[in-house]
Amino acid sequence: MPVQNYEILNPNTDVTTTRTLLHEFIPVTGTILSATYGTYPNEGNIKNFTHGMFQSVYDYPYLSSSANHIFDITMGYDEGSALSASSGYTMQKKKINIYNQFAQVLLGYTGSNNQVEIFESDLDYGDDNRQMKECYFVNFSRLLSKDQVKPGSFSITLGVGTWAQSLTTRKTLTDASASVTKGTKTTPGGEYGVLYSGSNADSRCGLIFYEAGIAVISGSVMGTGVDGSTAVAQFYNDKDGAATNLTWLQSFVSSSISGNCDALRHRVYNLSYNNTTEINSTIYFCRVPHNKYNYSSNPTYTSASKITVKNKASDQPVSYITTVGLYNTANELLAVAKLSEPLRKSPETEITLRVRLDY
Repeated sequence: MPVQNYEILNPNTDVTTTRTLLHEFIPVTGTILSATYGTYPNEGNIKNFTHGMFQSVYDYPYLSSSANHIFDITMGYDEGSALSASSGYTMQKKKINIYNQFAQVLLGYTGSNNQVEIFESDLDYGDDNRQMKECYFVNFSRLLSKDQVKPGSFSITLGVGTWAQSLTTRKTLTDASASVTKGTKTTPGGEYGVLYSGSNADSRCGLIFYEAGIAVISGSVMGTGVDGSTAVAQFYNDKDGAATNLTWLQSFVSSSISGNCDALRHRVYNLSYNNTTEINSTIYFCRVPHNKYNYSSNPTYTSASKITVKNKASDQPVSYITTVGLYNTANELLAVAKLSEPLRKSPETEITLRVRLDY
């Protein structure tokens, strides 16, 4: 059996840690979200639930074992929104609860009475400017977003035309300006950036929370005015083919949550972002001095009391390193690293082996 030699690692000079961020581009075309796997709005890759509080979107019919969860989509409005006072509402309590839930998780509370914060399309949340009281929420699957959405990479293009020609006129929301030029900010729900549909401040219409993997999109994006007052007249066809058309404001009030999600899916041209996988590593520099590890206790190393790898008695001893083991203070083996090929070692050489543990 090979001899086991131990070399103590100095934590100050022989051990270091690193962090590596890997990114993968995730494209989602609008055709996947609408009418690819069935007839809109009853596609096989769109899963609705009996509670009716959100939809799940898959890249393939969700009953198939090959299906991958892409994201969940829902909507809601704050109880202080003018929509909460509207008559003829549908699922109002659920819509308010959904908004409050996302606000609690992502923004936290404020004031002595622990009032829920309100989403704002700027980096100064809490100052009550540019409030977004009516929002869509797109919650990306951890299967695709991994550890977080990469700042500056998110983009979604929405159609803002009539119902029949919804994608003729399009509006692209991106966080590129927020992440690169305007910066980002951290809340209880993690770091976030602002979504812009243009280059000026008036084009702010949403937020993207990177660690949480959640996009918050103001309903006012479905209009030419910042406040949605000039909303698209035919945002949602209530009866799918009939003459009844609703603005996004009317749809938020009178249509179900699933109906509003259907209407938004109908207008998604494409969506993309880069995910982030964080790899933490500990690197051990295993140093092999010139005067150690030059012999082996392997029975084949000697023959008739002579080292078999030496041709003459005056030759330097030679050994070959094949394995590095990491032990704890009780000399218990914790990890093993195998070299790709035996490494020649003699008194004339010193070697440093770099062993990396990823986790």
